[in-house]
Amino acid sequence: MAAMEGLGARRERIVAALGPTISQRNYEVGPEVVDRFLAADGGNAGFFRSGGRPGHSLFDLPGYLLARLGAAGVDAAHVDLCTYDDAERFYSYRRATHRGEADYGRLMSAIVLEA
Repeated sequence: MAAMEGLGARRERIVAALGPTISQRNYEVGPEVVDRFLAADGGNAGFFRSGGRPGHSLFDLPGYLLARLGAAGVDAAHVDLCTYDDAERFYSYRRATHRGEADYGRLMSAIVLEA
């Protein structure tokens, strides 16, 4: 945010949009990931729930990102589509790995600035 504000952006005019992401039901992480998030902020515990393999948790990536943006004073919206679930429209490295596929595609994003 500071870099954008340094270039003249006004925080109250910044809007973020989160595109499709992996959903919590498909984003299993190991205890080392949970430990790092909790070490950074104990409040992050709310973004994890038990599930999957023993000792692992399911991480709410879009929820976490939306909360971080909100804490920074940025309005945000999320396209609630799961990249893991929807193989017809989205590439997913995690899905490709789980299926033993040789390749997983690529993703590109762009930012358009208005005067």
